[in-house]
Amino acid sequence: MKERSRLIVALDVDTFDEARRIIDELGDIVDIFKVGSHLFVAHGPSVIRGLQAKGKKIFLDLKFHDIPNTVAGAVRSAVSLRLFMLTVHAQGGLEMLQAASKAAKEQAVALDVPRPLIIGVTVLTSQARDADTNDIVMQRALLAKQAGLDGVVASVEEAALVRGRLGQGFIIVTPGIRPAGTDAGDQKRAATPAAAMKSGSDFLVVGRPIVQDKDPRAAALRILKELSSHPP
Repeated sequence: MKERSRLIVALDVDTFDEARRIIDELGDIVDIFKVGSHLFVAHGPSVIRGLQAKGKKIFLDLKFHDIPNTVAGAVRSAVSLRLFMLTVHAQGGLEMLQAASKAAKEQAVALDVPRPLIIGVTVLTSQARDADTNDIVMQRALLAKQAGLDGVVASVEEAALVRGRLGQGFIIVTPGIRPAGTDAGDQKRAATPAAAMKSGSDFLVVGRPIVQDKDPRAAALRILKELSSHPP
């Protein structure tokens, strides 16, 4: 997998104009962008369509977490947006996760579109580690796999455990990526790109270290260079 196909840039900005600026600056070096609740609530599917018009893949990170029927409905709507990846919260339990997986498969067939990858969020990287974190992450990762999900979101501190237990082919997305020397912000379980690669992560999500840099393109290129120096 090429370095640029491992990097996901989080569009953690306030306005669609800011998002467009970032996309234009990074357009020829970044393939995947994450749209979270902040931008999606403000601007809705127009953000998705804008990215798709530029040939980009979208990771919709809304962390669906509700009763199974409601989550299934949300996933069906999301599939119609032709996404690359979306998240549900693994805390929702087996029945909810199975409903999400089933809805994605059925809706993709019905619409004759590619099925997005369904990724279960284990424990938010803004939560500090405690004695139970590893056990909780692993329990939710096993639940996600049992439910038919494609992978999980896990910090670098748990990614190696998940990879060791569930093997290759089960996707691990690692947020909270902070290049050496940058501020961790509200991330309690942050990691450098190199550390995440060594842990077995498939995709690295980087937001503020790129989008808030005075030169987002240079920041992204530095991360891509670090990834190329530490292949999986």
